[in-house]
Amino acid sequence: MTNYIEKLTGKDLIAAGFEPGHWFSSALDIGNAMLEAGVETTTVMEKIDSMKPAPHLPLKASDDITFYTNIHAENEHEQENIDKVKATMTEVMRTPVVKAGSIMPDACPAGPIGTIPVGGIAASEAIHPGMHSADICCSMSISIFKDADPCKLLDSVHEATHFGPGERSRSGQIWPETSLLQKFEENSFLKGLKSKAIGHFATQGDGNHFAYVGTIKSTGETALVTHHGSRAPGAMLYKRGMAAAERFRMQYSRETLPQNAWIPADSYEGEEYWSALQIIREWTKQNHRKIHDMAAQRAGFTIVDQFWNEHNFVFRKSDGLFYHGKGATPAFKGWADDATDLTLIPLNMAEPILIARGKNAKHGLGFAPHGAGRNYSRTQHKRMNSGRTDEEIFAEETKHIDARFYCKEMDISELPSAYKNASAVRKQIKDYDLAEVVDEVLPYGCIMAGDWEKNAPWRKKRARKAAKNVKKENA
Repeated sequence: MTNYIEKLTGKDLIAAGFEPGHWFSSALDIGNAMLEAGVETTTVMEKIDSMKPAPHLPLKASDDITFYTNIHAENEHEQENIDKVKATMTEVMRTPVVKAGSIMPDACPAGPIGTIPVGGIAASEAIHPGMHSADICCSMSISIFKDADPCKLLDSVHEATHFGPGERSRSGQIWPETSLLQKFEENSFLKGLKSKAIGHFATQGDGNHFAYVGTIKSTGETALVTHHGSRAPGAMLYKRGMAAAERFRMQYSRETLPQNAWIPADSYEGEEYWSALQIIREWTKQNHRKIHDMAAQRAGFTIVDQFWNEHNFVFRKSDGLFYHGKGATPAFKGWADDATDLTLIPLNMAEPILIARGKNAKHGLGFAPHGAGRNYSRTQHKRMNSGRTDEEIFAEETKHIDARFYCKEMDISELPSAYKNASAVRKQIKDYDLAEVVDEVLPYGCIMAGDWEKNAPWRKKRARKAAKNVKKENA
């Protein structure tokens, strides 16, 4: 092709070796505009070359990557669970940019086949919003008190926080640091979420999120441990991240499952999303600390030590890869700037919370379990307990602790029997040398959201409508 040309056509691009497609139209428009402006043909063709679609990235074969397995079955139900976890993790490993994977002793399925399981870790060249889930930065935080009464502390945190859906009332709002809110406004993925960041601050979630009071086994000191994620701000970031990842999936690899779509790390979106994750992480940390501070202030107790760790997040290592822990606790040195050498692993409300030191196990990709996990879905667990009242189940499983549900409605799918056997999980942590348990928080009591949907307004409305229809039929 000559150094100068008056007007480019599709034939010119084909002659230059470009594969024809829908992109030709915009490429020709831009290329000819550059020519009209006097730009040399060589420079124009370099620009067009930068516009061509990225090469299609096919899925890997099922046996291309063998992930590490740090789990074994104690019974038939657990074997069924493990088989499902392995099947879904095999599909995750087929994602073109994924490089390694591992599953923990608490692993359990978390969605359709090909969805990273709870207790799964995936190392990738890119960032996958679907691999940290909507509960971004779900995390554990502990505060230790000297000479604090556990009952008074549990009462104080019950008064200080809020469990379940929704925000604090406007008159009861508590603001995060102003500098943090400014970061929300400056990030393209978080812009417009400032009101959510304020409204949901100093609140906790539903499901398995909790506030747990106990005593440190080695010292007898009282401790408060909270478990929750980034609430509505994180859920909104996840939604926006998934939308961005889907655009890249359509561009790079349509065969990739939507839940495993990725954002290239070196793209503008990748840099902004990575930054947004760090901002959400800071919001979540402040959220934990504010709840602890309010409980301490109400009770008149002094905090003498604190640390925390997340288990639904993305971590970047020195190898340049992004390590997605979906319900997996970081156990490698320097996993965050504010990392200590200790992490927290809860089991269930009636069992101790483990204080562990990570071992950076290669077969765990540097992670440890985040808890006990489940062998059954919530629905299965409730079905298995049919024939017994919720009150009977609650009395039996919480007889040694002060267990409370914030909404005053029991959720038996959060009682100890809903989770894997705690002793078996502890044994497998040791068997696979994933972490060293250095201390424990022995249980005094625990607060969870409870079954807030039981008396939700939409459910009451549906019941009233059904009753009205029955009345009409019987009239």
